[in-house]
Amino acid sequence: MTDPELLQKLVIRALAKGGEYADIFIEYRETTSLVVEDGKLEKVVTGSEAGAGIRLIYKGRTAYAFSNDLSEEALSAAATEVSAAAKGSSTDVVLDLAVRRPVIVFPVKKMPSEIPLDRKIALVRQADRTARAFDSRVRQVTAVYRDSVQKVRIASSEGYIAQDDRVYTTAMVQVLAAEGTVLQTGYEPAGGFTGFELFDEYDFEALSLKAARRAITMLSARKCPGGRMPVIIASSAGGTMIHEAIGHGLEADLAQQGLSVFSGKTGSQVASELITVVDDATLAGKRGSLGFDDEGVPSQRTVLVEKGILKTYMYDRLTAMKDHARSTGNGRRESARHRPIPRMTNTFISPGTTAPEQITASVTKGLLVTKMGGGQVNTVTGDFVFEVQEGYLIENGSAGELVREATLTGNGPQVLMSVDMVGDDLGFSIGTCGKDAQGVPVSDGMPTIRIPELVVGGTCE
Repeated sequence: MTDPELLQKLVIRALAKGGEYADIFIEYRETTSLVVEDGKLEKVVTGSEAGAGIRLIYKGRTAYAFSNDLSEEALSAAATEVSAAAKGSSTDVVLDLAVRRPVIVFPVKKMPSEIPLDRKIALVRQADRTARAFDSRVRQVTAVYRDSVQKVRIASSEGYIAQDDRVYTTAMVQVLAAEGTVLQTGYEPAGGFTGFELFDEYDFEALSLKAARRAITMLSARKCPGGRMPVIIASSAGGTMIHEAIGHGLEADLAQQGLSVFSGKTGSQVASELITVVDDATLAGKRGSLGFDDEGVPSQRTVLVEKGILKTYMYDRLTAMKDHARSTGNGRRESARHRPIPRMTNTFISPGTTAPEQITASVTKGLLVTKMGGGQVNTVTGDFVFEVQEGYLIENGSAGELVREATLTGNGPQVLMSVDMVGDDLGFSIGTCGKDAQGVPVSDGMPTIRIPELVVGGTCE
């Protein structure tokens, strides 16, 4: 990748007419994507791409240029174009960049690039066959494998060059089952900052069976009764709620623009004293982990909410400059084509001290959510609606009848303020988080929690 001397010249050129900060982000990426649907190999994509993004921050505004031509001539032209945004006179910039290595290195045992494509295809085909053979009511199966190896180099006017190698491997199976007019789905993903050793930990066929079993089982589930009731969200449900109900609202750009219900609430109580929310990019193997963020800031653990008190937001460099704060290492971008913005990494509620079984036993009648589906959140008001992929009615402290077609409706801050029991367990889910037309890999986690009252959408009985 581009040598340090050229990177230094480019940063200096970007600052030639003034500005508070400049950087250059260079990446090289190799990817493989396989999709098998109902026994047919529908998609095989392998390839590589490279690009560079050059950015200048001037008086709180950003100028950004991208090029997939990494020649010195092309990059110099991009840096010159960016520098013009400062509209100042020529200045002499003295800069000496030192190479910075990651403090935390995530070992990869089996590089995906070293695994034959035929082996990857066979893995996905077998997952497809396994799900389709599970039950005659299985109507459609989609099995997906993806890997990505990204090498980045980031040169910053703060005086360093950061280098990071990122390896992500994911697998997922989605099953559609039908009986009469009833349609149900089962979905199981696995993945993280890991190589092909992912399949030493997760059996792809087992994931496929789990997805198929959920889809089939849900066919005979009764419709969930609606109303206000206690809701327990198990750690197995994943962290969808924490990601949507509070995570996005704690991203500094939304908070600064008044587009978050948590705007201006640093130091205030925004959740129950039992709730501590953390964003941590240093967790080994997690899908949101990084050695550096996409601005070259070392990955770190940031306590966002501590015992219910809002401590800080997730900052990139631009938003940190606006608040006279330090970046929390949350500057992320989909690729060199995109400017960095504040984004989550691995975001979770810290475990409490109560056994999950004790939490379930505390509810006489309510709903136990063991798998969350998708949802929508208004970050300005905090209002949300989530689908429940799998849930059970609680009767006299025990999980009982399986139910389907349930939704959870509420307000993020109000729900978090009302949580009165937090389990000593912790479960994560993975995903690709979309924001401002770009997606980045993340993971979200929660312990088992009890919400004393929540609106459950279902069937009136």
